[in-house]
Amino acid sequence: MSRLLDNIVSELNRLPGVGRRTALRLAMHILKMESEDVAAMTQSIDDFRTHICHCARCGNLSDTEVCEICSDDRRDKTTLCVVEQVSDLLSIEKTHQYRGLYCVLGGVISPMQGVAPSDLRIDLLLDRIALGGIKEVIIAISASVEGETTLFYLMNCLKRFENLKVTTIARGIGFGDELEYVDEHTITQALINRREIDRNR
Repeated sequence: MSRLLDNIVSELNRLPGVGRRTALRLAMHILKMESEDVAAMTQSIDDFRTHICHCARCGNLSDTEVCEICSDDRRDKTTLCVVEQVSDLLSIEKTHQYRGLYCVLGGVISPMQGVAPSDLRIDLLLDRIALGGIKEVIIAISASVEGETTLFYLMNCLKRFENLKVTTIARGIGFGDELEYVDEHTITQALINRREIDRNR
């Protein structure tokens, strides 16, 4: 195999979900593209990596300090949905059923992976609630061992907000399922049928 072809296949192969066969197919497709199209693609990747940042309020990806969701006056400012990753936020947004705000934790607590509570945006969440105005927090975290650990930790943190309603998405989503891979209908039903969490458990 050509060194140049091997290099691009190896780089594409580093992307999640892209095996060497798919990487080779993508490389051959890129080879057939017009030069200006390839240049536009590489420029957009470079711009994204250079200029993208996390929203100061919720942790969503944005090209400004505050993302479009947080700056949208039509959103319900009394409801806050807590998710693991930006991909989970995007999955919920695709349902068009939720009109509140978000807090993107940036992961879940996982001692095995070396992820502690301090590595997540839990302080951002607590500071946001402490400002006032939030009446309900929806915890939309994947039903995994790490997700349940994170849920338990969050519940302990939220106990100090006495009048706060805390719910979690209904578990029509199977244990161990990653939220970003769940279909929109299932996420919609999980949001509609969310249940209030026993805060004394």
